[in-house]
Amino acid sequence: MLRMSTTIIILIVLAVVVFWVIMAYNRLIALTNHAKEAWADIAVQLKRRYDLIPNLVESVKGYAAHEKTTFQNVTDARTRAMSASGTAEKAAAENALAGTLKSLFAVAENYPELKANENFLQLQREIADTEDKIQAVRRFYNTTVMTLNTAIQSFPSNIIASLFGFKPMDLFELSDADAAAAEPVKVQF
Repeated sequence: MLRMSTTIIILIVLAVVVFWVIMAYNRLIALTNHAKEAWADIAVQLKRRYDLIPNLVESVKGYAAHEKTTFQNVTDARTRAMSASGTAEKAAAENALAGTLKSLFAVAENYPELKANENFLQLQREIADTEDKIQAVRRFYNTTVMTLNTAIQSFPSNIIASLFGFKPMDLFELSDADAAAAEPVKVQF
């Protein structure tokens, strides 16, 4: 009788441990998938930005043909941002792109006819909307990654994370060198 109750207690403890491992593993999987989804949301908004930039450059080009350096800088920054891989490289490239967009909008300030052009105004609104969405999805991504990283590094879920090879993900953040890019792109005319 004593042996049977000891066996039952061991089986119950073992079942609780297995259940806990399953729950911890599933939570880490869910957090990882949320972080990947958040990164995909960033990619969607960045693609939207990439698609709008050539239209914006073409609109400004018609009014400011002598500003070729600015146009080339925006185009080059867009290309670098589109080809960047990894969170840190992508963040740096996106911050550089935001800086070149600021210079493009500064050029547009010098052309009152451009500021009154309906196509340019629509692009301006779409860029501003896109920048707001990028900022929102970056915050969501960083919150999700922070939750995942906390779970990976906290006891006792860190045991499960290390057993199954879960790794912390990088935050999408500005480096000290990108401090100027911390300011939002100003698109108000």
